[in-house]
Amino acid sequence: MGGAPGRLNLLSDVPGIRVGQAHDAVVRSGVTVILPDARVAASVDVRGGGPGTRETDLLQPQAMVQQIDAIALAGGSVFGLDAASGVTHWLARQGRGFPVHGMVAPIVPAAILFDLGNGGNKDWPDEPPYRRLGFAACEAATEDFALGNAGAGYGAAAGRLKGGIGSASWQAADGLIVAALVAANPVGSVLGPGNKAFWAAPWECGAEFGGLGCVPAGAGADHELPPESRIGGHTCIGVVATNARLDKTALRHIATMAQDGLARAIRPVHTPFDGDTLFALALPSWAGQPGDEAGAARLVARIGSIAADCVARAVARGVWEAEPLGALPAAKQILHPLG
Repeated sequence: MGGAPGRLNLLSDVPGIRVGQAHDAVVRSGVTVILPDARVAASVDVRGGGPGTRETDLLQPQAMVQQIDAIALAGGSVFGLDAASGVTHWLARQGRGFPVHGMVAPIVPAAILFDLGNGGNKDWPDEPPYRRLGFAACEAATEDFALGNAGAGYGAAAGRLKGGIGSASWQAADGLIVAALVAANPVGSVLGPGNKAFWAAPWECGAEFGGLGCVPAGAGADHELPPESRIGGHTCIGVVATNARLDKTALRHIATMAQDGLARAIRPVHTPFDGDTLFALALPSWAGQPGDEAGAARLVARIGSIAADCVARAVARGVWEAEPLGALPAAKQILHPLG
């Protein structure tokens, strides 16, 4: 079945999603908020040995709460979890959240990446900036958002390259839409041997991350961690979304399959140093929903497969669109077409 990237080639190609971003240039860190227009079903998959998350237990299928209000992604390691508090405060002021005892309790799962070693000033005099940045990101939410040095990807690194926020989408001929957003900050390498092409190149659409060609067949891979990763950070965090109607159980399968996109774009991945976390959201507006159980299972498999492709593309786009920061050069400065 045919298809192509959506109108914006962004997560917001799924109707009903806006993305807000804010950063602190002195700290070299930031926050990205995924803000649906209404409460949505969600789940999550977490990999690697160093995750940092909030409210993810609520996303398990057996948990009582069936819908969430926003997702917060942040730099700052453990300090960045404060970003969800700023998002929660913003949502409460809008009267949005889980109704309880005449009040609303906004449900904001969150994940953080490590960017403390990127040269920014982390000696904040009062409190870390992440609560403020979370609130500001909500205020800035829009459909057409920046990639590269933005939001949670502002201070991200990808080996010896600047990392960043990437996004990609796919709209099938029958109207099904799947999209991804990733803050690319891996300890592993996004480039093949020789640093000339992205591992994700087989899934590139057009020249969305440079059109540099694929890693040559038989090139192999260095299975050691890139030494240059020591100057950067680690952990990729992100969101996949679809316009199909799915519950938390189905979305857990989607999030699990979507993690394969990280494996297509990064080597090695899910290491003891990573806390790779992908959330999955469903914003139902698609008219092609199957009516039987077998069809529903096939749909989950189809969406998960597309989501993995979108995640791989989003990782490479995040690196390709990034600008130099401190000791980290931009991919566009050092990568050239194969030949």
